Formats: sequence, C-alpha cells, structure tokens
Amino acid sequence: MKLNLQELPRVKGISKEEFLQEYFIPQRPVVFEDLAKNWPAYHKWSFEYFKEKAGEIVVPLYDGKPARGRQNSHGAAKKLPINEYFDILEQGPSDLRMFFFNLLQNCPELLEDINYPDFGVSFFKKLPVLFVGGEGSSVVMHYDMDLANNFHFNFAGRKRVLLYPPSQTKYLYKVPFSIVSMEVINMDNPDFKTYPALAKAKGYETYLEHGEGVFMPSKWWHYMKYETASLSLTLRSFPKSPKKIAEVLNNLLFMRNYDNLMRKINGQSWIDYKNKQAVKNTHKKSNIG
Repeated sequence: MKLNLQELPRVKGISKEEFLQEYFIPQRPVVFEDLAKNWPAYHKWSFEYFKEKAGEIVVPLYDGKPARGRQNSHGAAKKLPINEYFDILEQGPSDLRMFFFNLLQNCPELLEDINYPDFGVSFFKKLPVLFVGGEGSSVVMHYDMDLANNFHFNFAGRKRVLLYPPSQTKYLYKVPFSIVSMEVINMDNPDFKTYPALAKAKGYETYLEHGEGVFMPSKWWHYMKYETASLSLTLRSFPKSPKKIAEVLNNLLFMRNYDNLMRKINGQSWIDYKNKQAVKNTHKKSNIG
C-alpha cells in the first residue's frame, strides 16, 4: 500500500491574473517550472558560491532526532560555520539541516540575486529565508505556525515535496498543542498497520529540480525530503483574514508557550501523552476502531 498522492500541477510563464484566479485565491498549490530562471540566483547559487559569500557565518544545525524529555523542541544539534557545514554535505548523506536562515539579516547582498514575483501578492520582505539539508535528511510533516503562504524555490539539488490540504488534517496524526504530525511516522515508508488513517489522506507530490519553485498555500501540510544535498529559498506572504490572524496569535501566544511550559514541567511524559492523543484523536475522527 502507498500514500494516496496526485502529481502537483506544473506551469510555465504564468501570468499574475492566472496565478491569482487559479491558485492563490482558491488556495491551490502549483509548481513553477521557470519562474526563477531569469534570476541571477539560477546561475550563481551553489554550495561553493555560498561558502564564498557567507562561509564564515556560524549557523545552528538541526538533525532528525525527536526532542526527548525536557529538551527544547526547537533546539539545535550543533553550530558550525557555513563552510564547515557545506564541507560535511559534500562528503555524503547527512541528516544535518540549516533552518530559517534570514538572508536580509545575515547576508543582504545575496538579495540582489532574487526577484519577488509580480503576482499581486504582499510579500513580507523582511523574511526571505534559506533552508539547506544533506542528502537523505527530511523535515517532519507540519504546517507553519504563522500560517504563511510560502513560495519555495529549490537550488543546487533535488527535493521531494508532499503536500496535504487542511481538510486532510484528521488523517495526519496531528500532535495536540502543535503544528506537526507524529515524528515517528516515516512518510517515505509509512507503517499503515500502526497508522492506518494515513491511507485515507489525499495529498500531492512533486520533485523540485534546480530553479523550480512551489506555491504552498496557508496552513497546508508539507513534508520535505532532500533527495540530494540542496539549498532552497522561501518567500513568505502572511494571511490577512481576521480568522487566520486570530489563529496565528493563538498559536504564537498561547499554544506554543503552553506546550513549552508543559514540556518543562512534565518532560517525556508530556510528549508521550501527546503522541497517544494524536493516535486516539486521529482514529476517532477517521472512524478507525
């Protein structure tokens, strides 16, 4: 048995009007095959280029090990200069990832290599962020806490992307007081016997090659697998509806702080409780006995 996945639609030369009407307003994902091909980044961005431009910057790195006990759920595994980290990636598979590297704050000259798409969308230009991962690394299935609309462009490698709309949340073993699925679930080889609801979830799949991008609408679940070491840029646009703004505030001010407090007080027992509830809630909502 395999996940129920469709290929994401792909477009070339899409106009602002078509993007807004066909994808942004109805909140449907799409792959841009050629949107970044006129950017300087398309020709310049590589691991060697970043080592030259930002190699001395020390960055936090994250691995695939779930947080245990009272560990910070967002804690870094280690910190290294970018050039040392990229040397590791060039040696072979690695689960080390560089997460949410803000170009504006850390290396603003690199912003000259990109263009914000003319799509009639308000981009939050203070937060152009870079994601890097080693071959074989992955990012747990999640949606963004700030409910941003993401425009994710891949460079210098190949990535597998799985997307699920908010309507499929009931099948995805969402962990209470979080925006993630259970970390123990292997989305590349899911255990349908233990997690049968996944078989009911209807999602989308694509592979991003160099220069390709994907629009991931607000609150859509996404899972990333680095097929090779790769480097990606995300441009973000925040939701404007009062309902979603209220949800963002709840996520940031209440949910995250409450979860962190309970983790500090109860340690591993809180994590175990949430995982058990994730299974119980999912099976109840998806009518699995």
